[in-house]
Amino acid sequence: MSASVKIAGISKSYKKGTPVLLPLNLEIHSGELFFLLGPSGCGKSTLLRIIAGLLEPSSGKIYFDDQDITALPPEKRQTAMVFQNYALWPHLTVFENVAFGLRAARLPEKELRTRVGEVLEMVRMQDFSDRRIPSLSGGQQQRVALARAVAVSPRVLLLDEPLSNLDAKLRDEMRQEISRICRERRLTAIYVTHDRREALSVGDRIALLDQGRIQQIGSPVELYRYPRSRFTAAFLGGVNFVPCKIHQQDGKCFAETSFGSFQLENSVSGRTSGTLLIRPEAIQLETESGKENVFQAVYQSGTFLGERSELKFKTDDGTVLEVTASAYENLAPGQEILLRAAPRDLVLLED
Repeated sequence: MSASVKIAGISKSYKKGTPVLLPLNLEIHSGELFFLLGPSGCGKSTLLRIIAGLLEPSSGKIYFDDQDITALPPEKRQTAMVFQNYALWPHLTVFENVAFGLRAARLPEKELRTRVGEVLEMVRMQDFSDRRIPSLSGGQQQRVALARAVAVSPRVLLLDEPLSNLDAKLRDEMRQEISRICRERRLTAIYVTHDRREALSVGDRIALLDQGRIQQIGSPVELYRYPRSRFTAAFLGGVNFVPCKIHQQDGKCFAETSFGSFQLENSVSGRTSGTLLIRPEAIQLETESGKENVFQAVYQSGTFLGERSELKFKTDDGTVLEVTASAYENLAPGQEILLRAAPRDLVLLED
């Protein structure tokens, strides 16, 4: 049975007093595919290893379904871990690798064979049960590692950068497979990655970490569309940061920038200035000058990337804006263009 996870005041410092994790609190729901996302060295893998029992926290408690498991050794926590280097036994067959944890738990042989057969079919490796690990591709090895972890019916599945060693196409395929398996099995899964695409595409919720702190928690849509800080906004995608002054007029809220006035979707109280976030894909090429939030800019350069084009424009005051267009735009450098950013696509950041 999958467990909920509660992290209460967990911190970690090493011998010289260098803090890796500052005291943090986090609740993960049963059956949730939860991502710990952040740059290298932010503390996400440290937190995962503390949950697994491979590291002792400097302070705080860990609960599975309200049971304090902070002092339990790893083998009694009923977790299973999937590593980026697979950690498979090269001298054993696929079947024996998957069966390894079940044999350690002394599962009856008949039940063991049934269980292994089920999980190998689940990861689409049932035809490879007699193969040895060195004969498998990276993607196949990761499927075996995932099957081995799921076979023991963990209360919490832990994944530490599981797709880092795969090429881009295999990463796309495997993250969808992991999502499918977690949802079919209703697994509580905690997934560490530095790749925003992995977290945004399949995560139920994401905790974004930086320098040992949780910067923001929410669904992929919440974090991407409504970031609270420059760090969150920039880590999750392309950005244009524009200083602005805030004022209210006729019941509407406006952000005054050096190159135009922009109506915001929601009113803002108690603030007179801030930073306006305009995502590159939020800026559209416009043909009518009479709409709200339309401004003029000069085309500078562009890069054609197949399914999209990345363009650069300069406004009258010299601000350079990045724009992502969904189609090829045949523009000439120096050409004056009307651009528009709809109120619903603008975000006033807290920092």
